[in-house]
Amino acid sequence: MARLLADDSNRNFTVGEVVRALGNSGGAIGNALEKLVSRGEAVRVVTNPRTYRANGATVAAAQAASVTPPTRRQSGPSSGTGPRPATPPAADATQPSPPASEPAPTTGANSGRPLPITRPNGMTYHPRELAQMPDVEALRNLRNAGVPVLLYGPPGTGKTSVIEAAFPDLITLAGDGDTEVADLIGEYTQCEGGGYEFVYGPLVTAMQEGRPLLVDDATLISPKVLAALYPAMDGRRQIQVKAHKGEKITAAEGFYVIAGHNPGVHGAVLTEALASRFSVQIQVGSDYDLAEALKIRPKAVTIARNLARLQDKGEVGWAPQLRELLAFQKVEAVLGTEAAFANLIGIAPLEDRDVVAELVRKVTGHRARPLSLGHQL
Repeated sequence: MARLLADDSNRNFTVGEVVRALGNSGGAIGNALEKLVSRGEAVRVVTNPRTYRANGATVAAAQAASVTPPTRRQSGPSSGTGPRPATPPAADATQPSPPASEPAPTTGANSGRPLPITRPNGMTYHPRELAQMPDVEALRNLRNAGVPVLLYGPPGTGKTSVIEAAFPDLITLAGDGDTEVADLIGEYTQCEGGGYEFVYGPLVTAMQEGRPLLVDDATLISPKVLAALYPAMDGRRQIQVKAHKGEKITAAEGFYVIAGHNPGVHGAVLTEALASRFSVQIQVGSDYDLAEALKIRPKAVTIARNLARLQDKGEVGWAPQLRELLAFQKVEAVLGTEAAFANLIGIAPLEDRDVVAELVRKVTGHRARPLSLGHQL
């Protein structure tokens, strides 16, 4: 890849142009280009769409690398994808193989269990079992097979975490009731010089670069807006950007759509049209065993488990998820155990606070009230 940039050092390359030249997936190419930039061996000149150029260090990187050019083949006329290598290129310092976007899960040498995976924000994700394999591996296999996935469950259960762990090249769109088609596709934006330019949205970027797109809280988005996504997910794998001269965008290989749904959130509606687009729908609940492994106070985990059982019976509407338990641990470290339990009561919905307070009393032996200010000091 460094050699490609160095051979035409005055040219700016988009990710798509490098994909067409080398034949790898868009996610792998994008990650490798960013790696060159992070090592100072290339320059990113434009962010949207991502565009790169050689610098003085690129030539040295190209000379140090020994690259075997990939053998290329043409895709079928109706596939909607670009060329792919018939045989994988030789591995080297700048060209990842296998693609960096789909790393194989690393397992412990003795236990055989998958090790934690570092997410883009630096936090670690502990894989869980799905279909008798690590969840991240299952999601990557579904992406390779082109099977869209919908993850559903209460907020804070780790839906976004597992997706980020599975797909390092992920692009995320946070959905809500105000999301518009322009937030998906793109819109004209005023330039510093005074003119206007069309800036592609996350859907177009993911299609062009062959990257996975997470539509988070998809069921909060208007069905009319989501309809703009559907042509990219079906056999056409193509959309028309009417606002940009009717431009047609065809998805590069590697493009994939995954969505998140919080059933209990007000306004979240899983329509039949949306559900039919996702062949696999996976329920995600909190991993209380993981909470214990993370050394969250056992009594807090016990309270969460009991509330989860009551929630399953329909007796309460809320139970602390892993996110709330991690927050409990942080509050405890700063304000102490008593304040952490009081805060746990306070963050519960008003209609469930009495039940939570009673469980706290039974488990801890102490009466607790929501965290609040006391008398003047």
